[in-house]
Amino acid sequence: MLRPRLNIQGSLSGMVVLLAAIPLLFVMLNSVQLPLDKWLGLWNTRLPSLFWNTLLLAALVVIGCFILGVSSAWLIARRQFRGRSVALWLMILPLAIPTYVFAYIYTSLMDVDGWLGSLWITLFGNAASIPDLYNVGGVALILALSGFPYVFLLTHSALLNSNPHMEEAARIHGASSREIFWRITAPLIRPAIAASLAMVTLHVLSDFGAVSMLRYQTFTLSIYLQMNGRFDYQSAAALSSILVMLALTFLVLERFFRSRQRYFSANQAKTWRIKHASKKELWIIWSWLGLISLFAFILPLAWMLTWSFEAVIAQTLGSEFWGYALNSLVIAIIAATVCIVAALPIGLFHTRFRSWLSNLFLQMSSTGFVLPGPVVALGVMTFFLTTLPALYGTLAALTIALVIRFLPLAVQSQEAALSQLTPSIEQASRVHGAGPLETLWRITLPMMRNGMVAAWVLVFIDALKELPATLLLRPIGFDTLPVRIWIEASEEMLEVAAPAALMLVISTIPALWIMLRSTRQST
Repeated sequence: MLRPRLNIQGSLSGMVVLLAAIPLLFVMLNSVQLPLDKWLGLWNTRLPSLFWNTLLLAALVVIGCFILGVSSAWLIARRQFRGRSVALWLMILPLAIPTYVFAYIYTSLMDVDGWLGSLWITLFGNAASIPDLYNVGGVALILALSGFPYVFLLTHSALLNSNPHMEEAARIHGASSREIFWRITAPLIRPAIAASLAMVTLHVLSDFGAVSMLRYQTFTLSIYLQMNGRFDYQSAAALSSILVMLALTFLVLERFFRSRQRYFSANQAKTWRIKHASKKELWIIWSWLGLISLFAFILPLAWMLTWSFEAVIAQTLGSEFWGYALNSLVIAIIAATVCIVAALPIGLFHTRFRSWLSNLFLQMSSTGFVLPGPVVALGVMTFFLTTLPALYGTLAALTIALVIRFLPLAVQSQEAALSQLTPSIEQASRVHGAGPLETLWRITLPMMRNGMVAAWVLVFIDALKELPATLLLRPIGFDTLPVRIWIEASEEMLEVAAPAALMLVISTIPALWIMLRSTRQST
């Protein structure tokens, strides 16, 4: 029983997990040094409210992302209509907008002088108070608008890659459309939905931008305040350890409920014949997708364009602006590529050699994502200062921090793609004389190409938007677009922050185009 767990995939997975555990070791070493009276103080005062705030926010965001992501993915994947390609882009482009930019834009829009605030007063009068975003509902709205594309991408890919014969057989035997969806389609796409919602939950648990902008007390914001306000690293590490345990508990429960239901779908020669939408369906489709697009992308884009135009008119953009954009692209490309390579053995080991060890590696690979960005950066910083001081302050340290931070995105995406591949195809390759590496290169990787491309794009976009780790670990003079957005937005310089935010959106378009092109070619 032990030898299969220590094959090449297991060994590589172990090395990657050790790298990912660097911030966790920092958290554990500092948290055990916290005196007992301070632990009791945290349990008796802050922890109950932090638990409630964090769990309530995560639940609301997951519900919102599920409704927005699954419904939009099904409409676009299962209906042919005019403007379908445009709708596809509108559903995924919100990924390019950081949560702190979302929060800043909507607080500006909902201000008395903002577009939405002025519209609210016009419709309901001065006596009606403008909705407040500085509460759990406002934060959940911002995080759902920025996070639902994760659910959309994986669900849409799973719908396109599912087996059309199953639904056609059910339809021939008299099943209604609703029965086909709940009894055939939903079980087949359940792994993708579960993986995407796990991503969303991890994003919520570790989000710093929106909760700090809207001053909503969660574990992440409290950890940041302990580190930067009180310089109490032991209390911050203690709160981080509790956050890690909370996230790992969620992941273990999610894996437990999903482990007994596994569905495979081999690539089929027959492709989907998508039904054309009727006039009534077309009206419903564009009403729903248009409403989502309006608040998730069109309004933020209009805000960025307006203030970017003001910046161009005022000539506030210098040549250094393009250097910030180049720095962001370079570090995001490097981090995404390294992350995809590092995540592959973990996904292979877990799907093909299931054991307690593969489950442990899978859960441990997620620790960097559930920790706040500042904690990950401090863990990596401590590691390099104590072991490899020559690499501190270099791109290598920043790259490792980003890989640790976003490794779960790559693992979840690739593991979801691998879970849909029938193992018998790989076994047939081995029976016909192909070795493990040849089978991986010629069979497994081509069949999971969509999942790998989606994983690369997701990591690229998140690395492009990452703020706390970049602030702490970037080399001297290596400013990125998120760093400049944070600096300028904190000083209320909208005409300078908006162009950087707009450039983030523009920089993600080629990566998203590659992902969509890969999906179209495979289907």
